[in-house]
Amino acid sequence: MKSGKDLLMSMRSLVVLGILLSTAIQPIGDCRAAESQRPNILLIFSDDLSCQAISAYGEKRKLLETPNMDRIARDGIRFDRCLVTNSICGPSRATVLTGKYSHLNGLYNNTNCRFDGSQQTIPKLLQTAGYSTAVIGKWHLMSDPTGFDHWHILPGQGVYYNPPMIRDGQPVKHSGYTTDIITDLSIEWLKNRDKSKPFLLMSQHKAPHREWTPALRHLGWDKDRRYPEPETLFDDFAGRSKAVSNHDMGLDRTFTDLDSKFQHPPGMTEQQLMEWNAYYEPRNEAFRNAKLSGRDLIRWRYNRYMHDYLACVKAVDENVGRMLEFLEREGLAENTVVVCSSDQGFFLGEHGWFDKRWIFEESLRSPLMVRWPGVTKPGSVNRDIVSLLDFAETFLDIAGAKIPADMQGRSLVPLCKGESPGDWRRSLYYHYYEFPVPHRVRPHYGVITDRFKLVHYYKPDVNDWELLDRREDPLEVKNFYRDPAYEQVVKDLHAELKRLRAEVKETDEPPRTAYGNQPFDGESAKPAPATKSKP
Repeated sequence: MKSGKDLLMSMRSLVVLGILLSTAIQPIGDCRAAESQRPNILLIFSDDLSCQAISAYGEKRKLLETPNMDRIARDGIRFDRCLVTNSICGPSRATVLTGKYSHLNGLYNNTNCRFDGSQQTIPKLLQTAGYSTAVIGKWHLMSDPTGFDHWHILPGQGVYYNPPMIRDGQPVKHSGYTTDIITDLSIEWLKNRDKSKPFLLMSQHKAPHREWTPALRHLGWDKDRRYPEPETLFDDFAGRSKAVSNHDMGLDRTFTDLDSKFQHPPGMTEQQLMEWNAYYEPRNEAFRNAKLSGRDLIRWRYNRYMHDYLACVKAVDENVGRMLEFLEREGLAENTVVVCSSDQGFFLGEHGWFDKRWIFEESLRSPLMVRWPGVTKPGSVNRDIVSLLDFAETFLDIAGAKIPADMQGRSLVPLCKGESPGDWRRSLYYHYYEFPVPHRVRPHYGVITDRFKLVHYYKPDVNDWELLDRREDPLEVKNFYRDPAYEQVVKDLHAELKRLRAEVKETDEPPRTAYGNQPFDGESAKPAPATKSKP
């Protein structure tokens, strides 16, 4: 039996031990609290979503009202010149993941490249920083995602109705409209995630990718509206490079039966197809009876295209609203950075085109809206040159993680705060490779400034330079390269282009496989196929 003195000593020892334990435990609690306070990051990423289709960007044709995407811009910041470095789906996605140009991350094109998932990517870095990571929806990089705690993706391009998908390596089948399903799955993951960690969720829509397949609820949404035409719908490309006129992506020459909805989309059930045909068949029959040709045919295609493309955007906007409502309902809105963007822009009839690929503004410019409560000033607008190249660095900066020195973009966090660093970029390098399929858009590279673009079309049968002046010619239909008044501008831009090519480390000729696996005109043999991209 202990004496009173021994008992007192034991009690004091217990008190001291308790103090020591509480002191030891406290930092762990503080760390967990700090962990939960780091911002979540939600990237809502569409495919081929143009600024012209988002009402917040003020397109003068007033093509569509997008109240939910507009809300992100109204509550946060709208970037007016978010530019891509290679205007095509897979390469843009690889740039977002790596913060690097195509020639360094290895993904040049959609034809024969597979993303090398062993390289450094933003989800891996954020995992290391303590984030839960997930990608849901379109992936389109031809290899399995890496660095994600969960992935649930469309194989390849995916389909709009009843899509097969791959969930953490296992095939699954879903019923319904793909844009809705991607949001359903995104919300499901948010509900069931590890709530002790902040998250990065990349919720990536197929829409509004070609062939622009609307949801059944949106058939006839525009009441057969006749859409205002872009000023360049009938661009004749006078005085321009052969590269610009000799393409295969115009409403006058490339509109297929699937584009026109003379053929129904794949994957539909009998009931879905019945509703589909009830809308399209009477209108298709009226078209056949009209026997349109020339400009009247182009106008019909333009209006059919606008109905279908904008209906797809309408579904995206509705689902953006669903995501925002979920964040509010779950108490996540105040600590979640919402980024709404696209892999590139898209032509909505400008120059008579659909699709992307070109250095021209409609293709080059991607929408970007960011809502970060307490950081972004509501309703603010930024007109600096920013890029998808900057996303990885921005996400790391938001997370308080180190930005690797080999990334080629810059964090947008200062711009989100309303600060414009004095050394912010004044120009951007661009390079498109894929040729001849699809669409016969010649490989070209160039330098972009706030006002000018110097472009070199260089393969396989052209060696042409063009100078575009957006201030004097905002429609980009004139070539000023040989104009004596621009002699000094041309000289300065050539010097800047040379500087940028050295800075981004693309001074050598790209490998033949960068352009795809189809022969160029005049090539005697089909080139060897590429396998996995090598960064």
